[in-house]
Amino acid sequence: MSLHTMKRFDEELNELKGHILSMGGLVERAIENAVKSMLEQDEALAVKTVERDKVINALEVQCDEMTRSILVRRQPAAGDLRFIMGIIKLVTDLERMGDLAAGISKGMLRTLDHPPRNFSTLDVMGEKVVRQVNRALDAFSRGDTDLAMIVIEKDAGIDVLYKRMYREMLTYMMEDPREITSSIILSNVAKNLERIAAHATNIAEMVIYMERGHDIRHVDHEAAARLLAGED
Repeated sequence: MSLHTMKRFDEELNELKGHILSMGGLVERAIENAVKSMLEQDEALAVKTVERDKVINALEVQCDEMTRSILVRRQPAAGDLRFIMGIIKLVTDLERMGDLAAGISKGMLRTLDHPPRNFSTLDVMGEKVVRQVNRALDAFSRGDTDLAMIVIEKDAGIDVLYKRMYREMLTYMMEDPREITSSIILSNVAKNLERIAAHATNIAEMVIYMERGHDIRHVDHEAAARLLAGED
């Protein structure tokens, strides 16, 4: 491969990375807006969040096309191939996160006739999930495996918040049958946030695969840390 060809290849990879980060930024905002629309019962913001999911889907298609083009024309190997394979999975995670954010906003629109009175830990959980997504995207942007490991480690805390919120929603439903519909919707919102955090963890795992070549998707956190430290 000539120097000119190598330079152009690097430019294409950087361009692809830029598109991924743009998509990630839209997803991050969608999650923030979805949670905010529920907490503030903001119908206009919820509608806008649902509509903007189309932009995220369009970026997914664009990134897929760029990835396929690079694979066919460049036939990358080693680290570059890992990067491309990671991108393929990463784009899928981002698109799914956008769908889940839109689902939260759609849930908000279903509460308009009977707004929830108890938001429980939604604001705390929403903030922590957005932070997880932000960390995962930063880890990808910088190739930071240490930050990626932090994302993986903190996912357990999101699971705890989800279970707490689910239990609280059950309590509200038992105490006041009028809260059943809104509590079910909020339980679904909590589940969507938990799944978004899981996708952020997937991205963190892909960052480690891209940078170090280790597939830690089915390895517990301590074993993954030892693997990255070269102990296993």
